[in-house]
Amino acid sequence: MVAVHPDEFLLPLYFDLGATLLFGLSGALLAARRGYDPVGLFVVALATGVGGGLLRDGLFLQQGPPVCVQDGRYLLVVLIASVCGYFFAAGLDKIRGLLFVVDALGLGIYAVVGVQKSLALGLGVGAASFIGVINAVGGGLLRDVLVREEPFLFKPGEYYALVAGAGATLFCLLTVPLAWPPSRAAAVAIAVTFALRVVSHRLGWTTPPARTGPHPRAEAKPRVDRE
Repeated sequence: MVAVHPDEFLLPLYFDLGATLLFGLSGALLAARRGYDPVGLFVVALATGVGGGLLRDGLFLQQGPPVCVQDGRYLLVVLIASVCGYFFAAGLDKIRGLLFVVDALGLGIYAVVGVQKSLALGLGVGAASFIGVINAVGGGLLRDVLVREEPFLFKPGEYYALVAGAGATLFCLLTVPLAWPPSRAAAVAIAVTFALRVVSHRLGWTTPPARTGPHPRAEAKPRVDRE
């Protein structure tokens, strides 16, 4: 474990609030596409916006109540995202790729925020990177469960958790061994995460599904000759 001093890894609050807004908006737009009412839309936006933080604080860091219930600005940000999704979904939906861009930006920001909070508590690079990935993908996981879809995270397809892991690991490397200022390291890690997400999507990079059936190297069964 690499011990670090908490003061060395403080990021401005707008990183966390920005990710909450972006993920909340992505959840609100998805709920609007499903035709949910204002309450349902808000619930989906809330789960998407703060779900990763709830998993981070409640399961792993356990430093008291989750930050989203300690600071009213998080709920305010989710409310703003919900209002935008409810009243302006039709217009926003016409902007091709908006949901993808919003999700890709939020992915990088939340990965960095999860790492920063873990490093500030003195966790090692490996643990901090893992929690950063949980922080990044947790909201989307809860969102898919709420709307009764197979979680996107579990499906063979585009790089998502792997991209979040790359951004989280990069932020760790820039801040711990290289001692970059946290804000500068965060900006680079978020940009790289976003770029990897976009490039992998445009080039059609996908994760392979698990193999089913007998292993190709398994010995063939002996042939039975018929009379």
